[in-house]
Amino acid sequence: MKLYETACSRIVVAATTVSLACAPAASRADDSGLSFWLPGQYGSQAATPSTPGWSLGTIYYHTSVDASGAAAAAREAQVGRFSPTVNVHLNLSLSGQGDLIFVAPTYTFATPVFGGQLSATLASVYGRSSASIAGTLTAAAGPLFTTRQGFLEDTLVSYGDLYPTLKLKWNSGVHNYMVYAAGDIPVGDYDPGRLSNVGMGHGAIDLGGGYTYFNPAAGIEFSGVAGVTYNFKNPDTQYQSGIDFHFDWGASKFLSKQVFVGVVGYAYQQVTDDFGQPTVLGGFRSRVLGVGPQLGYVFPVAEMQGFLGVKAYGEFAQANRPAGWNTWLTFSISEEAPKAVTPTKHLVTK
Repeated sequence: MKLYETACSRIVVAATTVSLACAPAASRADDSGLSFWLPGQYGSQAATPSTPGWSLGTIYYHTSVDASGAAAAAREAQVGRFSPTVNVHLNLSLSGQGDLIFVAPTYTFATPVFGGQLSATLASVYGRSSASIAGTLTAAAGPLFTTRQGFLEDTLVSYGDLYPTLKLKWNSGVHNYMVYAAGDIPVGDYDPGRLSNVGMGHGAIDLGGGYTYFNPAAGIEFSGVAGVTYNFKNPDTQYQSGIDFHFDWGASKFLSKQVFVGVVGYAYQQVTDDFGQPTVLGGFRSRVLGVGPQLGYVFPVAEMQGFLGVKAYGEFAQANRPAGWNTWLTFSISEEAPKAVTPTKHLVTK
């Protein structure tokens, strides 16, 4: 049993290195359907402490979403070639896809801070974002405008913003706790006149906390992470997204010393109105739910420890936000967890 618990602990060390605080601008709501927080970025083992030292997490993220009505009209209003004040038509359809690579080096400190384990991450993103709008488009040129049926599309392959994150974790037996602070440094490729962007165009601050129940003897785990996002005003569009609330969760079962399976999900709800949006859109508060399966596998990499995981979400109950499905393929490498000491004497029971 002790050997099995140690193996589970090593999986935990690998899995916790890939809880990245980062978000792409690949047709997701708030300002023109985009949000800083990428639902699903936290999951199983989110609050479990890991091995001190350097680790590197990488994620390939694919998303395919669609929207209509206000969510599509908001993107039309954003693009400078269309008028946000003369007329905004709601009979539009929006489609978007994203193929992004996140890279997140993390350093976990060995010296306790407030009795917990402190880690610092700086994530970045590079990839492809595409979007298209079809329907009634309201084109504007100075004081003149015209309405027509049409199709507009855009694709961008470029770099995104920087996402710093600080996390502090505590362990008490099977109970694990975490608080975090994350932000968006808007240095990515962004143009308000494009349908597709990889940069956000504005800064953001996100604060939250999480809990993980992990029982190595039983091989079961459950995690939940909740937080709120404050968005700064976009200086290019003078648009300020409202405050967002999000909750990510995951549950898993260890099938062996190296493999676990489980289920993941998230809930995202904007709790205050946007500022600067066209009147026809109202407060433009966004919402989406998602749920899906996950699978994780841990393996040695030289004297380090590797982790490979996949999870997928199907989205539903969306409001003022594109929705569809997304998949995450994760690879991380970290310091190996300390090996268990084999006792020289064994208890004999009858």
